Amino acid sequence: MTIRPAMAEHGIWFKRTDILLGDTLVPARWDAVEVTPLCTRIVNAAGVAVSTIEHVMAALAGCGVHNALIEIDGPEVPILDGSAAPFVRGILARGVRGLHAPVRAIEILKPVEVKTDSGWARLSPAPEGEGLSMDFHIAFTDSAIGTQDKSLNLANGTFVRELCDSRTFCRQSDVEAMQANGLALGGTYENAVVVDGDAVLSPGGLRHDDEAVRHKMLDALGDLFTAGAPIIGHYEGHKAGHAITNMLLHALFADPEAYRLTLCDRLVAARLPGAGVERDEIPAVA
Repeated sequence: MTIRPAMAEHGIWFKRTDILLGDTLVPARWDAVEVTPLCTRIVNAAGVAVSTIEHVMAALAGCGVHNALIEIDGPEVPILDGSAAPFVRGILARGVRGLHAPVRAIEILKPVEVKTDSGWARLSPAPEGEGLSMDFHIAFTDSAIGTQDKSLNLANGTFVRELCDSRTFCRQSDVEAMQANGLALGGTYENAVVVDGDAVLSPGGLRHDDEAVRHKMLDALGDLFTAGAPIIGHYEGHKAGHAITNMLLHALFADPEAYRLTLCDRLVAARLPGAGVERDEIPAVA
């Protein structure tokens, strides 16, 4: 997989280089998302798909990359270590080029909320002087995870410092069930945090005591970035996952009074995720 620069107003697109005929470009956009329980999958009108885009989308958002063409030679983004840190490291190693065009953001004007039997999510107007902030709550029966809450303002490189190295997580029973059905056959304890009751089975244990909720916030940032631009607002997730966040974007764009596209001046742009990120801010553990 290769992330290539793109011109202003291009947005984020994936190109399947292993497919030689037909439409191989897939937009990383909310209305191209096909709901799946475990990842974010995008599909174009020709049926060409790319799965598990959420970690690289979070890395792009968290590094301030709003336009890119991602070439990929298969149907799924590599899981790597289960976090966004390898993508962040690669992006910051090559550097980010500013474009001679205004930064556009989606400003939330009134609350929008969606609920399911399993959880809920809400977007509200940002507190005065803020860009994107986030509150997240999770609750799992496995005591290695349990109940976790976290709140963050995602300005000034917070994503890179606080979230990018947090890995996806699952139960040992989930791994066994997936492998029994021919899925996750290449998965190991090196690319996810696997728990079993109160035990963390992955070598080295947790990178953070609250790594699970941090990873949920990472996923949420990646899924929110399929809006097509950075969001200025406050996101709340209560046991929310990929499907709920995508439902939230559908609800947002179904109400023209709930948002507006804003041209960011220098002060507003400086509050967006990715502004002012430095390479040495990547956590040493990742």
